[in-house]
Amino acid sequence: MNKQLTFSMSKMIITIIMALLGIIFLLPFFWMISTSFKIEADVFTYPIQWVPPTWNVIENYTNVWSGDYPFVLYYWNSIKVTLTTTFTSVIVSALAAYSFARINFKGKSVVFLLVLATFMVPTQAILVPQFVLYRWLGLFDSHVGLILLGSFSVLGTFLLRQFFMGIHNEIIESAKIDGANHLRIFRSMAVPLIRPGIATYAILRFIWTWNDYQYPLIFIRSNEQFTIQLGLRRFADEFGSFYTLIMAGAVSAIVPLLIIFIIGQKSVIEGIAGGSIKG
Repeated sequence: MNKQLTFSMSKMIITIIMALLGIIFLLPFFWMISTSFKIEADVFTYPIQWVPPTWNVIENYTNVWSGDYPFVLYYWNSIKVTLTTTFTSVIVSALAAYSFARINFKGKSVVFLLVLATFMVPTQAILVPQFVLYRWLGLFDSHVGLILLGSFSVLGTFLLRQFFMGIHNEIIESAKIDGANHLRIFRSMAVPLIRPGIATYAILRFIWTWNDYQYPLIFIRSNEQFTIQLGLRRFADEFGSFYTLIMAGAVSAIVPLLIIFIIGQKSVIEGIAGGSIKG
């Protein structure tokens, strides 16, 4: 009985500590949202006024979306690049993962180790050769170039490979006996069985691509090709002294991420838990 009481108290204390830490980590996020609703004079009042004494929501967000900077165009560019990159990367990574997990070919282990080894190379180390190559191919300053840069992921291949390896051999062998080739097995049997893993990687890929600042900064030059991250940076350079407008732009930029997180958090938890068990 004492052991159970001690365990319950310890669990409660840990829960309270984690809840307090979570609140502390979320305070900057709450401050950003609150600031985007205020007038400029109330931004740095002390103590912090979490509920704006004077609401200025319409004017702040109207200045962001209908001002001199085309946030609608930046949003559309980000949505187009992010969705296309996510779709392409999921297909490429899933095909590669299935090959490493279920197809036997000479040197498979060596090739897979070489693929994993590239994960240790920082992206900054290959920016110059990528820049030169894209200029030569005519992909510089284009959304196609950004999409190709994110179309393959070592982490995605490794993650999905773990899920494919968790499929029982009897299922694959029975499909082969029925005459199905690997493409048919991949499309009709393997992919439906690892949907949590695919959903997990798709959500992660969406978040990474939407938040990416480095590649658009290096490979995009035209204002009409800017993604939301470059547009927000340019907007901040122009209106850096107006914190309410900056925060309104930042809140607008993270809305898709919040939607994706709310919709897909269950799939992410299931995918990560299932991948850890299969791994």
